[in-house]
Amino acid sequence: MTAAHVTLCFLLRNDAEGEHVLLGTKKTGFGSGKVVGVGGHVEPGETAVEAAVREVMEEINVVVRAADLVQAGTVDFIFPARPEWNMATTVYLTRTWIGEPSESDEIAPDWYPVARLPVERMWADAEHWLPAMIAGQRIAVQVDLAPDNQSVASVYTVAWSGS
Repeated sequence: MTAAHVTLCFLLRNDAEGEHVLLGTKKTGFGSGKVVGVGGHVEPGETAVEAAVREVMEEINVVVRAADLVQAGTVDFIFPARPEWNMATTVYLTRTWIGEPSESDEIAPDWYPVARLPVERMWADAEHWLPAMIAGQRIAVQVDLAPDNQSVASVYTVAWSGS
């Protein structure tokens, strides 16, 4: 079964209290109730970067330009108990956007200190790769989920080649 191609985009900002990342509480669909990154499926005919630009606008009502997105790496999610959920994810970071993030039907955004990510409310895999990508590591990650489709069975990380 082919994995769905999806994107995630993390907005980053620094202020007097340090570095923050924009995450959102998912209001509908897959992962509802969890704190997640902004993103979604790459539509037919779209590139990953085009999907990231579109999803950021749809989910948090801000404009990001493709030229301002930094590709941080990839995360492949493997769900052995539900292979139809498998995802190949392209991850982007940006410090530049137009507008103020606001709530949509799908996401309620909020800023979180990078040093204190709300991992207890996120998918269990996030703490294994998100801090590293935010810190500037460019990595390719494979996350194998446990049979409960929630906990992490294993994580494999290698330097990302940028392909």
